Amino acid sequence: MTQVKENLERLEAAIAAACSKAGRNRREVELMAVSKTYPASTLAEAASLGLALFGENRVQEFASKASELVPLRAGSSPPIRVHLIGHLQSNKALRAVELFDAVDSVDSVRLAERLNEAAGKLAKRLPILIEVKLSPEETKAGLDPASAEAAQLLECLPDLAHLQPRGLMTIAPFGVPEDETRACFRSLCQWRERWSAAYPKLALEVLSMGMSGDFPLAIEEGATRIRVGTALFGKRSPYLGPA
Repeated sequence: MTQVKENLERLEAAIAAACSKAGRNRREVELMAVSKTYPASTLAEAASLGLALFGENRVQEFASKASELVPLRAGSSPPIRVHLIGHLQSNKALRAVELFDAVDSVDSVRLAERLNEAAGKLAKRLPILIEVKLSPEETKAGLDPASAEAAQLLECLPDLAHLQPRGLMTIAPFGVPEDETRACFRSLCQWRERWSAAYPKLALEVLSMGMSGDFPLAIEEGATRIRVGTALFGKRSPYLGPA
């Protein structure tokens, strides 16, 4: 048994346990394998084990391995999907739309408009998530949900015909007590409920929250997608290439 297979079995047991504790069906929680810094061969191995959804942090890094994954994205059944989950500069919007099946880190009106323009040029309808900043850490990206920018984005999204808003994403603060982590996840659920009522044209079904260190709490608080890298692939080496 390979290390990735062993890790996946352990991870699936933990996900099932968290779902059982929360009274939820395992099918309600989608597992995204965060494959940043890992080679295409690692994604291929994970795909052979049944994983079909992957998350990458950087446009340039994924571009370097995308060609090796073409058979898995076009010829396999089901095909794998690769989402951009890291911060995206608006000047890289076109390349991101070319490379990724979705962008889960939309955090400004300008970026949404650039992605919409790029998707239109490529005759695509791009699924997106809105990244919400619910942590005081300066290193965290995302929109302040109470800001004018957030309201403006939610107002304009229905008019951006080449984008398909799917939900919200957040990252909980690191190294804080469990109740603070839970409060972050609970807050994202509350913002989803509030925005779904205020902007009924938007289908905000996905709640992407929870990573290797806190996904059980995220599941208990309502996550529909968790993003797991280290617990699945092991400790990663830092990425030293271009963004």
